[in-house]
Amino acid sequence: MKKVENLFTVTGFVGKDAEIRQFTASSVARFSLAVGRTEKNGEETTRVSAFMAMETWRKNENASFELLKKGAMITAKGYFKPEEWTDQGGVKHNRIVMVATEFFATPEKETEPSKKKASPKKNQK
Repeated sequence: MKKVENLFTVTGFVGKDAEIRQFTASSVARFSLAVGRTEKNGEETTRVSAFMAMETWRKNENASFELLKKGAMITAKGYFKPEEWTDQGGVKHNRIVMVATEFFATPEKETEPSKKKASPKKNQK
């Protein structure tokens, strides 16, 4: 049987400032990540966006969540974690949370290629 990896890498924009909870030895930041893609249907092109539930954990001595501010463009790598719970009305719920094991600022791509300046020619004698 083939081994299936539970991994992801995604780039998007932080939907709102992360909600940070501190515990005795670690901290967790929960935030949404907005991702999108362009779909073409005939002559019409539309942008489809989605918000994904993300969380990331850090040991308190290394807890740095500075990048997780609304509008920041980040790339996150991690794994998918299923969650199940029953609410007060007895209704069962489930969802998939993306747990980021690492994240970093993503440099924005240039929209136009930069033009190289021609190097000045030396005067010939």
